[in-house]
Amino acid sequence: MNWIKDDHKKADVTTLLQRIRVGDADALSEIVPLIYGELHVIAGKHMRHERQDHTLQATVLVHEAFMRLAGTDKIDWQNRAHFFAIASREMRRVLVDYARAARAEKRPGAHRQIELDSDVAAIGERPVDLLALDEALAKMTTWDSRKSQIVEMRFFAGLGFDEIAETLDISTRTVKRDWAMARAWLYVELTKPLDKPL
Repeated sequence: MNWIKDDHKKADVTTLLQRIRVGDADALSEIVPLIYGELHVIAGKHMRHERQDHTLQATVLVHEAFMRLAGTDKIDWQNRAHFFAIASREMRRVLVDYARAARAEKRPGAHRQIELDSDVAAIGERPVDLLALDEALAKMTTWDSRKSQIVEMRFFAGLGFDEIAETLDISTRTVKRDWAMARAWLYVELTKPLDKPL
């Protein structure tokens, strides 16, 4: 019977997103209890790559990302998976903004490393700088924004192939193919040696 509850919850989230899209202010307060738990899970996935003493916590990350999302009316919410993909992207942006500020202030952890597990780039537990990953994704967006979106949805939001396919309105097979290509490209991009100064 849990699957009935889950399907009902997904339908409620989609309906509320549609109401938000047309300017229904009440829908925003109604959606929070339905999505908070899942947002916290996504934030936890982001934070698992952070150092233990990071000043941001998952709860703060959820709140910051949600405030950014609530402050915009320009997003055409398609469905629940689309919402969580965008929310995950906002969480990544919060962390990237934090890392940039840390680098600018030369605080400890300014060059923070994250662990890319084998699900992303087949490079094992090799540490990668969050800003380098963000730059790689921005670079990927210039030549194939769909592949970049798939990486964001899969790695950061933890969405399944079927959910990504639904959100992007493409086949699951296409998602899996693009995911494999994106992983290979990220492996090359994130493991190439840094240029040495002349």
